[in-house]
Amino acid sequence: MSCSQCGKQRAALKRCSRCRQASYCSAECQHAAWKGHKKICVTLDDVVERVAAANSEDWRAMLKWEGRMEELMEDQDDAYCNTILAVFSDAHGRAFRSKGSKENSLSIVQLETRRAAVLGKMQRFRDQGVALCKVANYLRFLDKDQEAEGYFLRARKIAEAHGFFSVECKSCLGLGKLAMDGGREEEGVEMMRNALVCVPLCEEEDPIMELNVLSRFTIALFRTHAIDEVEPLVARFLEAAKEESSKQGRLIISALRSLFTSARLHEVLCTCTPRVGSPTLYSALAFHQGR
Repeated sequence: MSCSQCGKQRAALKRCSRCRQASYCSAECQHAAWKGHKKICVTLDDVVERVAAANSEDWRAMLKWEGRMEELMEDQDDAYCNTILAVFSDAHGRAFRSKGSKENSLSIVQLETRRAAVLGKMQRFRDQGVALCKVANYLRFLDKDQEAEGYFLRARKIAEAHGFFSVECKSCLGLGKLAMDGGREEEGVEMMRNALVCVPLCEEEDPIMELNVLSRFTIALFRTHAIDEVEPLVARFLEAAKEESSKQGRLIISALRSLFTSARLHEVLCTCTPRVGSPTLYSALAFHQGR
């Protein structure tokens, strides 16, 4: 071990009696380090209170205490460990949305993989499937598609075994995107078709999931030139996006995607070429806003 202040190696060091994290070779080193160390010197009980009190929006405050995570979970039951893992996973998720960092992605993969194992022990299989899908999506961001596919397949097995259509939907959508990216278009379209079938059967209504499926599925159908199947889905996509925009009081990104899809369909039907003209897109936007 080395002294937290001077860095010298010593066979026996004395730990800070308060936080038990820093170690020093002498009282002089401890005294010299105190000005900086006092900012992070807290007891485990302090950490628990601060993590519990931190606003979930303030991911910096949450991640500040991640170094004490293992201590927080030591000798605790599965439910408590799941909560702690979820807290730090959520903080990394917010950090990722702020910075787009691969480091945050790796942390989420590790935390959610552990959560999935804990949730399995607790027999909370729906939540376990959702965690596995979350791991898979972040693995895709890290360009680890083969690993991601394995996690999506595990989630789908859980969904099929326990009848969770929401997990089936997420896993099939993920597998469909992977298949399309890998050039397995027929398989990709079939997976996305399965995801769309699952939407109305989900345990809880999730309009954003429906919009995500419709967005990805219509793109896949355009790519495979299945225009007859695209046409009825575009109307559904537009209506669902308009309804959700109305609920949120703003034009959501899915609404813009649905308008783009509508404009693209219009161009294909009129010119038989999959190219979107700006005038058509603007006309679709004006039409949507005026409805």
